[in-house]
Amino acid sequence: MEKNIKTFEIKSLDTINSCAQEFIDYVSSCSSQSNVFAFFGRMGAGKTTFIKALCSALGAEDDVNSPTFTIVNEYRSAKGFPIYHFDFYRIKSIKEAYDIGIDEYFGGNGLCFMEWSEKIESILPEDVNRVEITVEPDGTRLVTLSW
Repeated sequence: MEKNIKTFEIKSLDTINSCAQEFIDYVSSCSSQSNVFAFFGRMGAGKTTFIKALCSALGAEDDVNSPTFTIVNEYRSAKGFPIYHFDFYRIKSIKEAYDIGIDEYFGGNGLCFMEWSEKIESILPEDVNRVEITVEPDGTRLVTLSW
């Protein structure tokens, strides 16, 4: 199966919102896109910050923050669908992901944005959208979406 790849560039925090909107517009234009977005990147790469910008671009009015201790936070988009923000940094086993009902979120009617996805990579759906955030030497973030 051929892989689709698209890269977005965040030159600074001043451009993160326009990049998030470009990301949302692009994903919305793809007909066979999964609702699950697995984010990868080193500590400090900007995963949480970009997810905050994505939630804002989707019209979420809630205060978006990392669910490091709760594992999952739920927000509502302007169109009324749920946005689930997961942070698996602190989980110790796949069982913990199953205990919160992760499989019920996959394929549901909401979007799933997941940080530290490598901790549950073995149970991610086959059609997952992989989002890799890398930091360039000049501080620019490259956001690479592949599916």
